[in-house]
Amino acid sequence: MNNYETVFILTPVLSDVQMKEAVEKFKEILAAEGAEIVNEENWGLKKLAYPIQKKSTGFYQLIQFKAAPTTIAKLELQYRRDERVIRFLTFSMDKFATEYAAKRKSVKSAKSAN
Repeated sequence: MNNYETVFILTPVLSDVQMKEAVEKFKEILAAEGAEIVNEENWGLKKLAYPIQKKSTGFYQLIQFKAAPTTIAKLELQYRRDERVIRFLTFSMDKFATEYAAKRKSVKSAKSAN
């Protein structure tokens, strides 16, 4: 199993419930494929660098997971089919990126504990 990180942007016209529903859909796809979700972050509504589909903002979501390489094709197919997703990026994390992500996660959890 390899370490992966995926970031996707959801259209800003969704309500909070619809946004959470879309995120859960993608997490269920990963779970159905036997992936282990390591970390999940909701970055919230952010301004886009340039308009996409005449929208200037979007809901950003990050999911870090461990999965087999075949899982990525199935996940990205669902991203393309879902009209709520306006952009996505999935990449394989090398050992340095994995260490950095773990360090960032521990710092973030320490801040939230205080």
